[in-house]
Amino acid sequence: MDVRPSQQMRDLGVVQNGAGILAEPARAFTLPAERDQAERITDELFAAMERIGQVHPFAKGMGLAAPQIGIGRTAAVVQPPSDAPAVILLNPKITDHSDETDEQYEGCLSFFDVRGLVPRPLKITVETTALTGETVTTVYERGLARLIHHEIDHLDGLLYTARMRTGVEPIPVEDYRQTGRAWAYEQ
Repeated sequence: MDVRPSQQMRDLGVVQNGAGILAEPARAFTLPAERDQAERITDELFAAMERIGQVHPFAKGMGLAAPQIGIGRTAAVVQPPSDAPAVILLNPKITDHSDETDEQYEGCLSFFDVRGLVPRPLKITVETTALTGETVTTVYERGLARLIHHEIDHLDGLLYTARMRTGVEPIPVEDYRQTGRAWAYEQ
């Protein structure tokens, strides 16, 4: 018997859609005072991503936010596609975004049976807090901006379905697989 993708993610420790923690804004860290907690939670996110990555390959990259593993704190990790280093997000806030957007299919480990067409800005500016307490500002573009925006939404208690255009519904993953196209961005 085939295991549904959502059941597979639940078995790997990913909180599933309907759980209250996914609909609540996460609590920010006070850094550097809570450095130990931030490091521990980041380590837990990396460990969960490692488990998930062994079961499911992510050609477009992947991300995981602390609420998705049952921790209501503002930490997330994004692994870009390719061998680029992971992006650790502590207390992230989007401070600016481009007017130019595009619409691409996204999936979510918290409801992995469907994919949804989500409009997002092509470029975002994100402020995070370093473990030492300093504020760091980074600009992300295209696919990486999409991944990071998705994870920041989780920390704000939003799922990607909240960003979908009115009248657009998620499609079953089986239908999405038949579309089989990667995110495309003009150079």
